Amino acid sequence: MTANWATFTAAEPDLAATVEERFGAFTHHVLATLRKDGSPRTAGLEVRFLDGELWLGMMPDSLKALDLRRDARFALQANPGPGTDTHGGDVRVSGRAVEVTDAGVKGAYMKEVEPPEPFHLFRTELTEVVRTYVEDEKYLVVQVWKPGGPVRTLKRT
Repeated sequence: MTANWATFTAAEPDLAATVEERFGAFTHHVLATLRKDGSPRTAGLEVRFLDGELWLGMMPDSLKALDLRRDARFALQANPGPGTDTHGGDVRVSGRAVEVTDAGVKGAYMKEVEPPEPFHLFRTELTEVVRTYVEDEKYLVVQVWKPGGPVRTLKRT
């Protein structure tokens, strides 16, 4: 089961706001894709939240775009920032990236973002959103959301 960003936001508005804030704190994040041989590849990436979607834009024929065309599964981690204090926690999103080729959709994205052309554009279908943070300098808290269910919260000492 997958869900778009708007579905996640409607289901869990507080967690969605925290995740967007974490991604908004820095420009570049880390995208993990799968190479042809199945091994992982990580690459830097900018993301955008527009019109109820989480968008991934990439340079033409970049290895990450070619990876996603072959195998749509991805994991995306928000930039933790400098030092060890990750305000808002560590945030990760996993799912499938669907390439957008519709000229109207790409045109609307271009008006908002003004990316260098040409470019690949992918819309995300989420399978999991995870936030990990420290509470009261005592507990490691992990929040996990998957489509169709509520957020599960796990606490460890």
